[in-house]
Amino acid sequence: MIDSAENLAIVWASIDRLCSALPAGQWDLPTGCLGWTVKDQLSHLVDYEARALGRPAPRHEPGPLPHVRNEMGRANEVGVDARRAMSGTAVLDEFRQVTAERLAQLRRMTPDDLAAQTVTPAGPGTVADLLVMDSWSHEQDIRRAVGCPGHTEGPAVEEAVAYFSRFLPYLAGKRVAAPDGAKVVFRIGAWPPVAVEVAGGRGRLAAGPGDATVDLAVQVATFAALVGGRADVPADTVISGDQRLGRRVLESMAFLP
Repeated sequence: MIDSAENLAIVWASIDRLCSALPAGQWDLPTGCLGWTVKDQLSHLVDYEARALGRPAPRHEPGPLPHVRNEMGRANEVGVDARRAMSGTAVLDEFRQVTAERLAQLRRMTPDDLAAQTVTPAGPGTVADLLVMDSWSHEQDIRRAVGCPGHTEGPAVEEAVAYFSRFLPYLAGKRVAAPDGAKVVFRIGAWPPVAVEVAGGRGRLAAGPGDATVDLAVQVATFAALVGGRADVPADTVISGDQRLGRRVLESMAFLP
């Protein structure tokens, strides 16, 4: 059985180790989230978890920012911009304090609490769905920015990849509008392939990857960047088969706003 709270603890510990080793100059490196630095990524996680604990949003009004394009972006920017004057190490200290308190709260939750319906950045889901995938995605944003790849295997990663993989039939059938009879195969890292066949304009999981119309071999870290719609997606996906369809799939994979 998946223990989302313990998987989240794994992600937060990995982020702590990563950020603890950053030299001062790397906190201000840009990331694939437009307008956000490495420090801003961590500030977002601090702010989100602080609000989940019931703490009020900072009394702060960011100025006009070109990368803010919707209401969710404006809400996220409040806590990020309020911490831009802080040092990276100060934000990291706050991250440790907030996540320790939040983890204690999550460990007290019942299975019913974790199964409660909520809205995630990728659409409707459960409280458990929301826990790991968002923090792991932002960890990967930081890792790409500072040139320190890692944490692409293990139980927390398996949970995040499995969550995003749920959307692949919708992607192939509705977003990409692959032709009826097409089979799109996703090979994400070393995980078993996810094969999606399209019929009647809808995608559904296929029994196996044979006779693929297009086959996409995607590194786990690249998968995180693709589903996040990041600006720094590595160009290392190998497309076999229908090249045009494969490119359309990759261009349509962003699930997070």
